[in-house]
Amino acid sequence: MRALFVTELFLWPRFHGAIIKSLKSRQAEVVELHVRLTPNTSLIQACLLEIMNYTVKQLKSINRTLDMQEITSENCVTKKFHKILQSQLDCVWHQLSTRTKEYIQDLKVLRTMILNLIHDDSVSFYSLVNKYRTPEYAQVNSGWILLDSAETLFRLAKLRVFNTKSEFDPEPSPKWKCLCDLLLDEIPEEVKKNRNGSLANTKILILCNDNKSCSQLNHFLTMGESKYLFYTAFRKDLTINSVASKYKKLNKPLKTEEKCKTQKDLENTSELDEEDVLDEMNKSNYVLTLTQVATSDSKKSKSKSTEDSMFEPISQIENLDITQLETERPIICIQTFKQNGNHFSLGQTLETLRPEYIILYHSDVSAVRQIELFETKKKPEEPKSKVYFLIHDKTVEEQSYLTSLKREKQAFELLIQTKSVMVVPSYQDGKTDEYFNLNVEDEEDDSVDTRKAGGQAKRAKEKPAVIVDMREFRSDLPALLHKKGINIEPVTITIGDYILTPDICVERKSISDLIGSLNSGRLFAQCTQMCRNYSRPILLIEFDQNKPFNLQGSFVVSTDISGDNIQQKLQLLTIHFPRLKLVWSPSPYATAELFYELKQGKNNPNVEEALALSGDTTAEDHFERYNILVHDFVQKLPGVTSKNITRLMNRGISLDHLITLTQEQLQEIIENKNEAETLYSILHVKAIPADSDKKTFGKKKFTGKSYKFCK
Repeated sequence: MRALFVTELFLWPRFHGAIIKSLKSRQAEVVELHVRLTPNTSLIQACLLEIMNYTVKQLKSINRTLDMQEITSENCVTKKFHKILQSQLDCVWHQLSTRTKEYIQDLKVLRTMILNLIHDDSVSFYSLVNKYRTPEYAQVNSGWILLDSAETLFRLAKLRVFNTKSEFDPEPSPKWKCLCDLLLDEIPEEVKKNRNGSLANTKILILCNDNKSCSQLNHFLTMGESKYLFYTAFRKDLTINSVASKYKKLNKPLKTEEKCKTQKDLENTSELDEEDVLDEMNKSNYVLTLTQVATSDSKKSKSKSTEDSMFEPISQIENLDITQLETERPIICIQTFKQNGNHFSLGQTLETLRPEYIILYHSDVSAVRQIELFETKKKPEEPKSKVYFLIHDKTVEEQSYLTSLKREKQAFELLIQTKSVMVVPSYQDGKTDEYFNLNVEDEEDDSVDTRKAGGQAKRAKEKPAVIVDMREFRSDLPALLHKKGINIEPVTITIGDYILTPDICVERKSISDLIGSLNSGRLFAQCTQMCRNYSRPILLIEFDQNKPFNLQGSFVVSTDISGDNIQQKLQLLTIHFPRLKLVWSPSPYATAELFYELKQGKNNPNVEEALALSGDTTAEDHFERYNILVHDFVQKLPGVTSKNITRLMNRGISLDHLITLTQEQLQEIIENKNEAETLYSILHVKAIPADSDKKTFGKKKFTGKSYKFCK
């Protein structure tokens, strides 16, 4: 609200009276179809929930001081679980033990399993479970695979794919049969009743959760249940020794076209190009239609089961205009809720396709709300849409949907409560000068006040200024400094990134830049230049404000250098440059505040001097004016400072010549009597240790009583 200059906030939740009245004026016909899981699937779900409860309890027991109220088994199956983990643990991730991180990783694995169990087929789930039943994974997990529930999980997952005779006989997804009944029986019969037996231009929209589910439904509807499961088994590289009787029918003689297609889809899947498979999985929409057999004879369509294909794809979907497509058969469009991550794709599809029937294959609160708005905005003469809501009964899918509804209501209640106690300043609309003068110092008044120092003229207050390298404007820090009231002097400099005062030069490094500079040796050269030209060089290490303020974690794991190596190199850097100061900043905002405090009471830097130093340095990138070893040795002598080292190196010929100079000659070169005297004394005056009393060395004689030992 402050950024938009808004002073009024209006909230319109769904339970608002006007919203309820508007939505109830025209509502779509909704049919909820509760699909029950198979017995094995229900038992697997119970095992996974038991393991998740155990993991959550262990996680909370070893982290009693952390706020883990949101980390529950109920939230683990929601879509926002990764955001909950990030908000709860990201700021303290570097303080967590290895055991805690293993539990968190296992929660993510278990969440993937339970969602795959509900949304995917039995063959894909069995392939996923087998990945974690390995000795390698047993060594890195928290130990959940050693539980009895895990053993039951592995056994039941295999039973869903292979029967008691070890024959390949996978369980179909319960939603598949329900979906086929809708597409082949219920919807066509209802359309024929309303349109006198015509199925022309009937548009059906099937909405799924992700691209993988869209691809699964497309293959299932075009290939049939048996062929698709057999195809998935080959694609997942499952070992099949024998198959059930219904799968033996796939080997019967077929027509030439079907035989080629079957061989291409099933037998030669190992030769498929991996890129084509990935492209197929990344597609987010498909358009199908019923086959000629299904439309010509309704009796055959009813007798057809999910074993055979009853649908065929419409080619050239990329250049297809659905609004102008006219066909005697119904059009079936399969799409995700958010096509390519676009939150508005569903609304655009509804407005373009305007389907009569919508099938929610997965549950999503946002999709339900968009369908409600689409139905409300329809014209009165348009027929109402019919929505079929497919959901597994008494499963985590149903629980996740109910949790999403609960969180939606709580979010609005929190907004309403925040609005009731929110204070909005009167100048927030930005129409008065008061808003813009908050962080800007008032200009000096020309009037003279005789009560202050007898009416003497006020001394003009100099506004703080900072010299900033042009390459630093890719970061947020220059803008934050300007917001703090500091003038920015953009200059291309090669020594440091920020020059705060004539003595303070700052080299800013992010974590990734710091690691790269340490590896390449560039940071050593930069620190050398700063120490030679400025008396107070500073190395600023700036962290990301959204990451932990610690030199560990994701900053270092993905690189070829460890945190210990970084710390060792920084220690060597401070040993080699004693005057170099290391400053650690958690965010650019903290850096701006630090620069503002360092500028208090200090003179502004001179742009011409900074350019002159940079010019000298850039002209000698490949050739050093002085011998580095001699320069460093002379710089460490008492009396030599960063201000006189340049004059001393220019006017001196060699170290031997330096020793022959008198104190007066050194004073002429250094231009400082005290520093010249200190340097002359260290070179010529012999240091004699003070006399000390002679002390006897050796063992001290024992003067105590003597003892006689007797048996």
